[in-house]
Amino acid sequence: MTEPRRLFDCLAYHLERKPLDVMLAAKEAGQWKTFGTKEAEKLVNDLSAGLLAMGIGPNDMTVEGRDKVAILCKNRPEWVFLDLAVQQIGALLTPIYPTINVNELEFVLNDAQVKIVFVNDEDTFNKVMSIKDRIPSVKEIFTFEHVVNARHWKEVIAQSTPERIAQIKPIADRISYEDAATIIYTSGTTGTPKGVMLSHKNILSNVMACIPCFPPVSEKALSFLPLNHIFERMVTYLYLFKGTSVYYAESFDTIGENLKEVKPNMFTTVPRLLEKVYDRIMQKGNELTGIKKKLFFWAHGLGEKFEINKKQGMWYNLQLSLANKLIFSKWREGLGNNIRCIVTGGAACQVRLIRIFTAARIVVMEGYGLTETSPVIAVNRYEEEGRAFGTVGPLIDGVEVMIAEDGEILCKGPNVMMGYYKRPDLTAEEITNGWFHTGDIGMLTANKFLKITDRKKELFKTSGGKYVAPLPVENKLKESPFIEQVMIVGPERKFVGALIIPSFPNLRDWARQNGVADGANEELIRHPKVIALYKDLVESFNKYFNHVEQIKKFELLPNEWSVDTGEMTPKLSMKRKVITEKYRSAIERIYA
Repeated sequence: MTEPRRLFDCLAYHLERKPLDVMLAAKEAGQWKTFGTKEAEKLVNDLSAGLLAMGIGPNDMTVEGRDKVAILCKNRPEWVFLDLAVQQIGALLTPIYPTINVNELEFVLNDAQVKIVFVNDEDTFNKVMSIKDRIPSVKEIFTFEHVVNARHWKEVIAQSTPERIAQIKPIADRISYEDAATIIYTSGTTGTPKGVMLSHKNILSNVMACIPCFPPVSEKALSFLPLNHIFERMVTYLYLFKGTSVYYAESFDTIGENLKEVKPNMFTTVPRLLEKVYDRIMQKGNELTGIKKKLFFWAHGLGEKFEINKKQGMWYNLQLSLANKLIFSKWREGLGNNIRCIVTGGAACQVRLIRIFTAARIVVMEGYGLTETSPVIAVNRYEEEGRAFGTVGPLIDGVEVMIAEDGEILCKGPNVMMGYYKRPDLTAEEITNGWFHTGDIGMLTANKFLKITDRKKELFKTSGGKYVAPLPVENKLKESPFIEQVMIVGPERKFVGALIIPSFPNLRDWARQNGVADGANEELIRHPKVIALYKDLVESFNKYFNHVEQIKKFELLPNEWSVDTGEMTPKLSMKRKVITEKYRSAIERIYA
């Protein structure tokens, strides 16, 4: 087989080279259930045949004309089987976050004119059923788990016949490199969802350009970032073309256990989860006593001074290799002891974290991109000379970047989307002469490393007319072990303020040592000693910021922001608008 030209070619590509015993794996009833490449191919073809029997297909091959199939489901092998099955019969998969609210769900299903919906379980089934009457295009809903009074996905497979199987190849042969592969609706932090049309060329060019950036050999990966986000989906294709076995974590809560069971060589993550891993390690360090505690913090201190691509002297290297033997080896054990690298994206990661993990021989590769760019524009490489702290790495092959006059990053390349579905007006706004406007502000350092400095939309002006970039300030503050989450406020106000959510486990430790009674979160944040602690803390950070960016007043809040409570997007970025509305009274107190 020549160079693959469509995403679904990954199966044939593999079967010709080296079929895997474990292509995909997930836990069922507490046991790992695995699927080899041959078994996967049979399931995918039967699923395609069943869909054809139900009248799903390419029709006139235009993006509007092709049938749409939606999926609301957690990561599992069936997700990938459905993706491949829908693609090879010329239909289009529209993945949707299982946590989406029903109004957005209704909008997406109607906008895409979805005919069949596949859901994970009873909850997602009921969510779709609650609005089904308002979506005339939806003919059937199938579940992956067994749900009472719902049709199971195996019923689709049961409709496969040799005649239907024979119809797959002629359709697949008509699908070209330039054709659409999927429509992904961006949940976005603003407005109604937009359907991003991505072609095989968009995603596959990204896969092929990213393969050389990763470790040369990786046998196993753990997957837990949502597959309906382009980052995890593109990386999944990278694993499939590279011959890496993919194991799906049961849930976010079991990642720790699953890492120890699977012992993967790599995984992808978002900074929020990496911060949580780090916080857990630090908590354990704080619980140590005597010489063990001293050693832990000595190693941590060495990690904070670590640099890449720079000689740090024999004495430092000697100490670091000792720290790796005594302390950091335990960190690696906690990640399954086989990790070659962690790839992070979706939001800015604290440099301090990347520095310490890298010192501990856990390579963190921070990258950057958007749904509209399929997604990767730049990424720090596995090889050391292709990495620089504080940047999102060099551009990947074939992708160009231009910095506009106002500092906005513009991107051009085979990875730039076909456009927004049914919205040529929006497409024309975002793409001019082939250049996609990312909405991010940045620069190229040392002529090769891309550095993101802020989101264009998030920059704000104080009432004094001075611009403030909230992101760098928030990231700096999150370096404190006492701060879990923070949002900078102050558009059109006299000064900059902050909403701060303490890291309650660390705050409780501090409270015990400082004679503060341990009460509910609400009581704790009102205690004069606690308020004084945060005043000193904010003051100590203000020296890093220019006068305009310095935080003059803040409010402590009792509960963490999350996807379930509506303040975070599914990829764990803050919804600033929602937080501003929800905590209006706290913000008013800052400026009272």
